Amino acid sequence: MEIILIQDVDNLGGANEVVNVKSGYARNFLLPRKLAIESTPGNKAQLEERLKQVAKKEAKMLAEINNVIAKLKEAPLKLGAKTGTSGKIFGSVTSLQLSRAIREQKGYEIDRRKISITDEVKELGTHKASIDFGNGHSTEVEFEVIAE
Repeated sequence: MEIILIQDVDNLGGANEVVNVKSGYARNFLLPRKLAIESTPGNKAQLEERLKQVAKKEAKMLAEINNVIAKLKEAPLKLGAKTGTSGKIFGSVTSLQLSRAIREQKGYEIDRRKISITDEVKELGTHKASIDFGNGHSTEVEFEVIAE
């Protein structure tokens, strides 16, 4: 029996896939639990339309991510930090401070949990951090720590 999966099912397939299963498995398990629907011409047309909408949404999101990446790579961010006489920072620069700097200087809201600083920042100078946008899209951003 051919069915269209609505949700991911272990050892069978992911959502929006058309799969062949035994009719008893479909009637007794998948269909009553709303994990799948029968594969009719009308349901197949709805599936195609849903896949088109998902592809369009992903393309729009990818364009926006590329726009943000280009904006972040234009110029390094500048972070102010309190320092001692030797140029060492009191404390260290965190992803929260970097997130606030991106919001203030570039105008984009990026969650601090998506930012990972490559090495601990305890001195003035230029450093790098990586930002993970999800779906395999990430970028490396340079930021400069200056004395306040």
